[in-house]
Amino acid sequence: MTTVADMKLELVPLPVSDVDRAKAFYTDKAGFKLDHDVQPSDTVRVVQLTPPGSAWSIVIGTGMPAIADMTPGSVKGLHLVVADINQARAALMERGVEMGEIIDMGGIKFADFRDPDGNSWTLQQIPGRS
Repeated sequence: MTTVADMKLELVPLPVSDVDRAKAFYTDKAGFKLDHDVQPSDTVRVVQLTPPGSAWSIVIGTGMPAIADMTPGSVKGLHLVVADINQARAALMERGVEMGEIIDMGGIKFADFRDPDGNSWTLQQIPGRS
């Protein structure tokens, strides 16, 4: 049987209604790194942002068919795994992100937040991971 090649999830499209507002939220409040913001034509804009310490990024923008067909705010439950959920939650709150309470599900802890369009994120702390 033929071996399947490595497949790495590296880019997640995220639908937003206002690219500049979302870009500001993700860079200024959530602390994502701006990888690039390009406008190759009058109708296309591509903004790629990476969470701190992550090997994958999100892409927001205009004129990209896959994202244009998605409803802003429709992506739910993307998980960001952190070593210390208390520290990560506190840092995001200090930067102005409205955070949910920490929920402990038998040692695995979660805390939620949303971007301005309602796309939802979950901080997750898994015991034994750093």
